[in-house]
Amino acid sequence: MTRFAVIGSGFRAEAFVRVASLVPGLEVTGVLARDPGRGAQLERAFGVRTHRDLAAALTGDPDFAVVAVAKAASEEVVTAVAAAGVAVLAETPPAPDVAGLARLHALVRGGARIQVAEQYHLEPLVSAQIAVTRSGLLGDVSEALVSVAHDYHGISVLRRLLGIGFEDATVTAHESVAPLAGGPDRAGDPAAERVLEERHITARLDFGGRVGTYDFSSDQYRSWIRSGTVLVRGDRGELRDETVRRMVDHRTPLLTRIERLAAGGPGNHEGMFLRGLTLGDRWLYRNELLPARLPDEELSVAALLRGMGEHVAGGPEVYSLAEAAQDQYLALAVRRSVETGAAVRTSRQVWAP
Repeated sequence: MTRFAVIGSGFRAEAFVRVASLVPGLEVTGVLARDPGRGAQLERAFGVRTHRDLAAALTGDPDFAVVAVAKAASEEVVTAVAAAGVAVLAETPPAPDVAGLARLHALVRGGARIQVAEQYHLEPLVSAQIAVTRSGLLGDVSEALVSVAHDYHGISVLRRLLGIGFEDATVTAHESVAPLAGGPDRAGDPAAERVLEERHITARLDFGGRVGTYDFSSDQYRSWIRSGTVLVRGDRGELRDETVRRMVDHRTPLLTRIERLAAGGPGNHEGMFLRGLTLGDRWLYRNELLPARLPDEELSVAALLRGMGEHVAGGPEVYSLAEAAQDQYLALAVRRSVETGAAVRTSRQVWAP
């Protein structure tokens, strides 16, 4: 059993509580909800116990605490939880600026156990796409384009597709603004026609021999008319979304597709759940939580929580503070290039191993 506290009561905090209510082996020991009304909502919806102060929320001997608070408050709260001797799974980003990231890194060097809730590389399709690039099927990968997640999330996926760790980069970025017909938001489908201001950022990150393109629109996640894409190119093949093109030998091109295997379709009585993703006879992703009825995003959140439970028991890291700090650092470089209109050269930071 993995037992954890949740510090925060907003949209992201609720996601962790909801996933725990759906996945056997996960238990919420308590939730810090400073607003009594919000606390009452969470108690009614999920049967959890809520508290108004941090010390009370950390009672119950949790294995770790998920810190899911406002970006500006994250560093302070992570520091407080770590000072209480509790392992931390910090929501992204763990700090809003480089100075804050460096201070958290100093805590880790001092013995604090801090991991970061970076989830997008764990989503089934993205996980499968990363598996293809690491399989060698594409040869040596030199180029990738990611348009599936914003800021540090997109950077995280981009680094994994390119096989980039903490190498320096030259970053050039541009933002355009245009009207966009609105789709659903967190509250649900639109009640009336509305026009949004779409902010679209494209950035080129040149790591020297490997080049990544970050591309994302401010309303892409829920838009009905803006779609995501992933493109990876190597010297022996190309991945474009679910399609893989590669050379078996100099006379044999091969085209295959990543296939999604799910229960619950026509004539299927197994239930409604994802079984996994394959490429030919190769499994790229297997759902370890079936038959839980979870969307892809919640499958990745569950993987984080289970992995964090294994980590505090002596297992491998889930997503290190250093990795998350590098994601945020590169995302800040993209933003700086947008604001200045000039190229930004990154440099090695204190958290780089």
